[in-house]
Amino acid sequence: MEQHLSQYRIFYEVAKAGNISKAAKELFISQPAISKAISKLEENLDVTLFTRNSRGVQLTSEGELLFQYVENAFEALDRGENELKRIREFHIGQLTIGVSNTLCKYLLLPYLKDFIEEHPHVKVAIESQATARTLDMLEQQRIDIGLVAEPRNQRGLNFLPVAKIEDIFVCTPSYLKNLKLREGQEADVFRTGNIMLLDRNNMTRHYIDAYLNENQIVPNQLLEVTTMDLLIEFARIGLGVGCVIREFVAGDLAAGRLIEIPLSAPIRKRTVGFAYQENRQNRILKSFVTFLEARVGR
Repeated sequence: MEQHLSQYRIFYEVAKAGNISKAAKELFISQPAISKAISKLEENLDVTLFTRNSRGVQLTSEGELLFQYVENAFEALDRGENELKRIREFHIGQLTIGVSNTLCKYLLLPYLKDFIEEHPHVKVAIESQATARTLDMLEQQRIDIGLVAEPRNQRGLNFLPVAKIEDIFVCTPSYLKNLKLREGQEADVFRTGNIMLLDRNNMTRHYIDAYLNENQIVPNQLLEVTTMDLLIEFARIGLGVGCVIREFVAGDLAAGRLIEIPLSAPIRKRTVGFAYQENRQNRILKSFVTFLEARVGR
């Protein structure tokens, strides 16, 4: 079949033009070459495709039948080429991003807003899930890119840092005041207060547990919460002392709605960024990475 494609193209153009010389001009090849290709195709198919007359050529009944199929085939190819051109010109495509609910709300959305404004024809799909799941899906090539805290084992991924985040413990001024009235001014907040942490399925919880163990801090009353948003809201209503990300409660701290619990040793900041596989970069992913690099000044 492959060796006959050029012959079918010549057949198609001759049939449309109804004249070998016109087809030769259209195809930029000689008339003898066209006549030879038509003869070869007729020989291969064992049929006569054209009859010759003074005005040119005319399809036989067999030629008419073949032309219907060839015409459909080349029109389909033209449609395919035009669709690829349209996709390329309008940057049409899909980008699948893995991200936790917290990072999606506080870090990803501003980037997405500007990216979509620049690339309005890109369809963005969000896989909202824990960071560990995002890293697994990147490794399995089930998503294009993930917004995660920088993993210790990057599993062959490229990592583009975009922000530093700091974990802190906060509560309302009234909660701390009442706790000290009840337990005494020198009371250990972690032993006497209601300490609120993310649940153990969260990588942030693993990070905080390591800090607590390293500094021999053992909360006496522990409330586990599934999302950072809930942690922040519970802290805001005075339910206890929540371990939250400073950057996400900056407004509450500035307004005095929340206060920071001082620590003998600060929790080390973490780097958050976009992870992706270099060898899997498609056109849309490359555009997104280029956009991100420009935004973070790399």
